[in-house]
Amino acid sequence: MQIPSRFSVAIHICLCLAFFDEELEIKCNKKHCKKMTSEALADSVGANSVIVRNILIQLKVAGIVNIARGSGGSKLARDPRNISLLDIFHAVQSVNENQLFRFHTNPNELCPLGKNIHSLLEPHFKEAQKALEGYLESITLIDILNNLQID
Repeated sequence: MQIPSRFSVAIHICLCLAFFDEELEIKCNKKHCKKMTSEALADSVGANSVIVRNILIQLKVAGIVNIARGSGGSKLARDPRNISLLDIFHAVQSVNENQLFRFHTNPNELCPLGKNIHSLLEPHFKEAQKALEGYLESITLIDILNNLQID
């Protein structure tokens, strides 16, 4: 199983918005500080600014970020203590019918195993998803930022 990098990019974007907003608040006269534009975020993430803008839109729809028109930049819409990794995951990952795991579609109905494979696996998949979601929900942006060590 592999979760696409869109999730880690979205976390990186949110961490940038939290970190640089706090840093600007502490160290800068706001008038002279760089705004967190998609280009500035793309520079930190190491991705194309179009990808960053698309993820920002998903985060905005989920109520995680606010985006100013033009080159106004982006900000977190909520306190980073109240944004979990699960919030970000749900914002950028399309999980069909709230299911992380997908089943293969055409098991052989004439085979006893093929006929029952979905019902055999479904409870285990649900437990695995529940465990992952519980863990992601327990970690906030602040938890991650608190581990940042700046040289």
